[in-house]
Amino acid sequence: MHDPIAKFAEWFEIAKATPGIKDATAMTLATASADGAPSARIVLLKSFDASGFVFYGNMESRKFSELKANPRAALDFYWAPLDRQVRIEGGVAPVTDAEADAYFASRERGKQIGAWASLQSQPMKDRAEFEARITEITRLYEGQSVPRPPHWSGWRLAPVHIEFWSQGEFRLHERELFSRAAVDAPWQLSLLYP
Repeated sequence: MHDPIAKFAEWFEIAKATPGIKDATAMTLATASADGAPSARIVLLKSFDASGFVFYGNMESRKFSELKANPRAALDFYWAPLDRQVRIEGGVAPVTDAEADAYFASRERGKQIGAWASLQSQPMKDRAEFEARITEITRLYEGQSVPRPPHWSGWRLAPVHIEFWSQGEFRLHERELFSRAAVDAPWQLSLLYP
């Protein structure tokens, strides 16, 4: 298979159906600040296609501030029960407002309220402060739809490298690397030593 997006889709469907994998969408997002200081955390994949891999959150959070300053990132999926890993690298760009609005509208109401109430990555005095904000936002939008906050949106990582890793006996792993010079260039496949 010479289409890494199709191969990812195949592996992703297997991961979603595998007992022992709680959430196949969980991925490590690695970013770096403008001066190159790295940072990583788990986020959830919300969609993917040939144009890239999409995730959402608070645009004022540390991760999104880093993406604004240094618009390159890496994703890593590790599905332990399958002994498989997928590493993805590329440039990032914000999704359109229409995409963000549509996805936000599909979220559970509690998550929509949480997006307004959380001052993500900022210091919090205590949990009661946050719970008071949740109560306030819940009252504010009682009986009506919760609009998408202006500080909440998504990013799309357009891949230029996708590596598929399968664990092998005696650490003789299989590694396939799909690379391209630019997002509109054809993919090239190479094999890597474990």
